[in-house]
Amino acid sequence: MNAFSRRGACPALSAPMQTGDGLLVRLNPVAGGPSSGGLSPKSLIGIAESALRHGNGIMEVTARGSLQIRGLTVDSAALLAAEVDALGIAVRTGVPVETGPLAGIDPQEIADPRPLAERIRAAVEEAGLTQRLGPKVSVVVDGCGQLTMDSVTADVRLAATRPDAGIQWRVSVAGDGWNARPLVLADEGAARDIAVAALRMIAEKSREAHARDLSERQLISLEGWHSVAPPSVLPDISPSRGEIGSFTAGSPLAASRIGERGSPSAISPLEGEMSGRTEGGVVEHSRRPIGFFSVSHATALGIALPYGSMPADKIISLAQSALTLGTTEIRLAPGRALLFLGQPPAASQPLQHTAATLGFVTSPADPRTRIAACPGTPACASGWIATRDIAEAIAAENADSLDFTLHISGCAKGCAHPGPAALTVVGGENGAGLVVNATAKALPAGYRPGYDAARGIGRVAAMIRNARYQGETAAACLTRLGPAGIAEAYRQAQTEKRK
Repeated sequence: MNAFSRRGACPALSAPMQTGDGLLVRLNPVAGGPSSGGLSPKSLIGIAESALRHGNGIMEVTARGSLQIRGLTVDSAALLAAEVDALGIAVRTGVPVETGPLAGIDPQEIADPRPLAERIRAAVEEAGLTQRLGPKVSVVVDGCGQLTMDSVTADVRLAATRPDAGIQWRVSVAGDGWNARPLVLADEGAARDIAVAALRMIAEKSREAHARDLSERQLISLEGWHSVAPPSVLPDISPSRGEIGSFTAGSPLAASRIGERGSPSAISPLEGEMSGRTEGGVVEHSRRPIGFFSVSHATALGIALPYGSMPADKIISLAQSALTLGTTEIRLAPGRALLFLGQPPAASQPLQHTAATLGFVTSPADPRTRIAACPGTPACASGWIATRDIAEAIAAENADSLDFTLHISGCAKGCAHPGPAALTVVGGENGAGLVVNATAKALPAGYRPGYDAARGIGRVAAMIRNARYQGETAAACLTRLGPAGIAEAYRQAQTEKRK
């Protein structure tokens, strides 16, 4: 435990990452069934108690559904790892091949994604790719049920569809469910092999490479699998030319390019990947993993951590309540949430009430779900502003105006929301800057003192309420008002305070 992982790597139990508030480790449990990522309530209580003993008492569920423990030291991280091992919690290693939190128990899934995910994991190991791929290269296999994986970015995506020919898998690369590059529709065997071929291409480039680094020639090659090879043959890929030879498939390849007119069931990129539509129904925006979900012979309850973070003692209290009420499994969910399974139907409402009392997010309409906020000061030494305090004040006072993503970042690294957001409050030497329609790394359009940032956003929210057309969203109103007007409103509150 004396070697730290560099920033940008995956801070596993065996390789904690140095952060502003000490070492951080990330757990990806695999107990509770293949690929479910489930924990028993007693196991979660054990992890949280260990976090209290050895860390700073803060636990997180990430946007991808991993469990993080913060504030560790070299010695305490080793003790934590030993205690997790003693709890009998299996932790996933190797290339992440992720499935949805309701995989295998969701009656609305087009297909159970777990068998295909296991086949991909096995093929990756057989091809010797685990050590050749970077720590953040990942694969998503989405059964397309109530909780899709659309919001999770991946190097390779496989999403179940049900065209006329039966269940197939839509393969795409380098993005989330809306902006990934669509490649082909394929049967399960072909989809597995295309995924492995793409990963081999990435590995041939470098250990720092991702699918976004693949050349157009390589992408076209992946789209053009039409030959059949013996099952033992893996594709022969040239790193210089991106050529692909034979293709591993146990049965004739059933793959067609997305949007190809030869298949009446194929969907075009514009109608399919780009719009977020799936054959399971209209999914213009992913459903949040919060609230009640019908699963096989039961109901699942989704409860989110505000901004993905919660004190360990509150997680212990919630897990103890769940145990008392009969919960048998707790699954981590992308979107910074926990899914409680197995409790009797009559127990879900009391469990939800307990969670709300403890400060968890229990409604998908909660304004905190629209705010991404890193730990900030004082938790993180890199932060310049108290992000969570600012977020709480904004959520309490401007709930009616938050129908867009607001990012509050302690510094310009933008850890909580690497992509662009409608509005970003970012801490720096000059105070709390406001960035419009960009990432935290962009040059702010205006500044305020960090302690008064919530008031500045409140002024922007008031401007939205006054300028909004009937039926117009706040996000559309922001776009119409433009960066200059928004920045002026943000700064104006400071001017009013001086008067």
